[in-house]
Amino acid sequence: MDLDTLRSRSWDSFEGLGEVETPAEARLTLRERAARYAPGLAIAVIVAIAAKWLSEHFAAPVLLFALLLGMAVNFASREKVLKPGIDFAGRVVLRIGVALLGARITLAQVESLGLETVGLVIAAVTATILVGWGLSRVFKLGDPLGVLMGGAVAICGASAALAIAAVIPKSATHERDTILTVVGVTALSTIAMILYPVAFAALHLQPQAVGVLIGATIHDVAQVVGAGYAVSKETGDTAVIVKLLRVALLLPAVVIISLMFRKARAEAGPRPPILPVFLVVFAALVVANSIGLVPAPARAALEGGSFWCLAIAIAALGAKTELGDLLRVGWTRVAVIVGATLFLAAFALTGVLALGIGA
Repeated sequence: MDLDTLRSRSWDSFEGLGEVETPAEARLTLRERAARYAPGLAIAVIVAIAAKWLSEHFAAPVLLFALLLGMAVNFASREKVLKPGIDFAGRVVLRIGVALLGARITLAQVESLGLETVGLVIAAVTATILVGWGLSRVFKLGDPLGVLMGGAVAICGASAALAIAAVIPKSATHERDTILTVVGVTALSTIAMILYPVAFAALHLQPQAVGVLIGATIHDVAQVVGAGYAVSKETGDTAVIVKLLRVALLLPAVVIISLMFRKARAEAGPRPPILPVFLVVFAALVVANSIGLVPAPARAALEGGSFWCLAIAIAALGAKTELGDLLRVGWTRVAVIVGATLFLAAFALTGVLALGIGA
């Protein structure tokens, strides 16, 4: 085995899913793989850049634009020369983006919240995932989909949806369900960014309590920032730290979910690793960032890398999705996402009031 082949196999193992390659694919060198992936990957990169430009000019989430623009070039995923690169962006680049999220978190941020707030957030995340799973069972949608939707709502929106989708069994509608989840949590997060600050202010809560509620209930980080700082600096600071705690919970949640479905995934191919490599990298970055081993410029670069990787991955997933497929999903899937979102808001509000957080 030559060095290029060894490196290429190691690179693909970053996915942590043990996906099976054909014998022909396994023999490709790193140079040959680069040539194979480059055309389709370039499409996803161009879509991500266009999405960033539109986001800056029209004040809407980058990932939403990346998804919609990706769907507009759906024809690309059917082209033989483009498909390998688009698949690569939707698998490997996705996991790199999730792994780099660890650079945003430190254990000191979590500690600063206090035990009551930390306990409330952990309970809210756990309960919301269980509610998503329960609603999916009620509507007979299957356990993996319920965990996917509940986890996306509970943790960090689109990023969590992509991470969880990587470790649950793949069905015939896997990519469509992932895209629907991303669309649903992004749309609801944007609505929440507008409505929640007004609703929480009407309750005459203290700025810290409002910050905890915003950070604990809005799905995506960008919308948490927008909603929190629209109220006050104190509220915004608290909201961001609480949100980062939810992001930190992505690691244990995905590990547990991976173990839950490991047997089901193994039945479709080689037994996957207990702990996917991208989660190991995520945890290592959290630890390194917590003990000061990641300087500010490097942390900014890693955060930027995570952002672009997720945007590219979303663009690729969009390119693999037919609009007609989303129109045929039915109301039950939407009901799971909306139900989990409403439950999370009610649970967090009840907890803040009962515990007197920020009073």
